Parts: sequence; structure tokens; C-alpha cells
Amino acid sequence: MRPQQQRIIGYMMVAVVISACISGMSSNLRAQENEEVAYRLKWLFNVSVVGDLWADVNGNFAKNGLKVAVKAGGPERDAIKEIELGRAQFGVASADQVIRAVSKGAPIVVLAQLFQTNPLHWIYRPDKTPFKDPADFKGRVVGITFGGNDEAIMRALLAKYNITDDELNLYSVRYDYTPFYQGKVDFWPLYINAQAPIIGAKLKKAGENYSFVGPADFGIQFVANSVVTSEKMLESRPDTVKRFITALLQGWREALDPANKENAIKTVLQFNKETPEAIVRQQLPVTRKLMLPEPDFEFGKIDVAAWKQTEEIILMQKLIEAPVNIETMLKPVAE
Repeated sequence: MRPQQQRIIGYMMVAVVISACISGMSSNLRAQENEEVAYRLKWLFNVSVVGDLWADVNGNFAKNGLKVAVKAGGPERDAIKEIELGRAQFGVASADQVIRAVSKGAPIVVLAQLFQTNPLHWIYRPDKTPFKDPADFKGRVVGITFGGNDEAIMRALLAKYNITDDELNLYSVRYDYTPFYQGKVDFWPLYINAQAPIIGAKLKKAGENYSFVGPADFGIQFVANSVVTSEKMLESRPDTVKRFITALLQGWREALDPANKENAIKTVLQFNKETPEAIVRQQLPVTRKLMLPEPDFEFGKIDVAAWKQTEEIILMQKLIEAPVNIETMLKPVAE
């Protein structure tokens, strides 16, 4: 075979290899662009998940090569269990859920913290029930959901101020706010960015003043909703995790940007037909403050000290048998 023929054959072989590589890269890219994952939220579609919904409908996930099934949560939905069963790759859970699951051996890690301040507060009538500090709970009727995280938070607050159960009346609450409206309960638990505008409007219509007790104002940090995944997912598919978190945090920042207020409200109303627009307009700025305490705050930042305090509260109340060193499960992913 002549040298010239050998060179031609060599060039052809190189071309075939390059073509195969390009074809393989294109195939991998197409697969990456259509990668499907499921994301289970903690609760129903409302203002508290505006960023999650925004990232989906405004293309943040798609731009990062993901097709994400954003699924509503609720009482019958547990994101951590679904991750363990492989039904979801990502989810939203409160710190107490994460810590309890880890204490039982669940291989769960935390990627980002959504709420920097827990939205759980207690509403009260300052004219009838003056309040300056937790000592004013003494002799009052305080609503809690026995077995709920509001009970854990309230008991931590009472313990910090050395208030015993016999110094106040703990009242078992349900979804019916009638006992509070009737004045039978002095302090009622609610989410300040969700139910507060609705309850407040009814009190205002009745000519009553109202205010709120925020446990964080008295040193009780109990972390609320955070984004979680499994250790296996983080180790075996780190690129997918990074792209998911990048898209999610981008979506949240855009949704909470005051310049995007109208589109954010529209996004919530698209999925939540039950809440009037006027209420959503009140809920959004409160939600923004709970998630972005300062305008230049790093959204999604994990407050390690708050997580450790949450674990201490749960351990103190014997909701877990032993420390889990939750700080080792906090795995923020750089965008």
C-alpha cells in the first residue's frame, strides 16, 4: 500500500472516531437536557412554595437540563420517605422531620435552607392580652398542636423562661379557629405568611387589634422548610444535584425579587385557586422577609447554629433518643 493511501485511510479512521465522539457527546447532552427527577414539596401549593413553582413554569429547571415533576405535599405525603423509596430524588422537609429521620438511620442530607425564620407564630389580642415577654404566658390559655412542631417550639420557649405547665393552660388546637375568635384561647398558633392575613382580616373587620409572638424574637431558633436529598443521590449524581439546586435557587431569587411581584402572584394563583388574590398580595412580602431577612442575604444559606439548636430542643424533649450530630448532614452545594 502506498504511503499516500495509508495517510488517506488514517485520516478516514480519525474522522470516524471524531464523528463517533461527537455523536456520543450529542447523545449524552440530549439525555442530560431531558433528565427527569421528582421533587416532593412539604405542603400544598401556596405562597410558601412560590419559588419552587416559579423555577418550573419560568424555565429555570429546563435551562439547567432538567425536567422536574414538582409535586404538592400534604398530611399524607412525606418527602423523606419518598426519597428513601426512590419515588422522588429531592424534597422539602422541616428540620425536626430531618433530625427524626436521621435518628432512625435515614441517609438524608440537607442541600439548602428555605426559611431563615420559622413562619410559625402565635396570634393574640394585645388590648385584652398584653404581652412583652414569655412571662406573660402565665395564667393564659395557649393553643398548641399536641405532637406538632408548634408544641416543641412552645415548650422550648417555656423551658428557656422557666415556665412550668401548671402556670398556664395548654389548649389542644385543631383547624377550627372558633375558640380563638370566641376569646376562649388567648394565643393561637398559625403561619404568619399564610393564615395570618386571613385571620387578621376577620379580626380587623370585627374591630379588634391583633399582634404576633415570634419565638425567634426570644432566642428560639427552630428551622423550618429545607431542601433535602439522599446521600446516594449526592454521591452518585453530583452534577444533577448541582444543576437542580442552581435552578431552584435561581427560581426562588427571581420569585422573591420585588420587581417580579406581579408574576410571582400570578404564579401562585395559577396553582392555588382557593386563596383570593388580595390575600396572596399580603402573603408574598411576609414570605420574602422570612426567607430573605436582608436584601443582599444569600438565599438558601444553611444556618448551622439554628440546626444544632433545633436538635438540642428535640433531644431535650426526648423526641429522639440520642444526638445525631445534624451538622454532618448539612451539605450545601455551590451553584
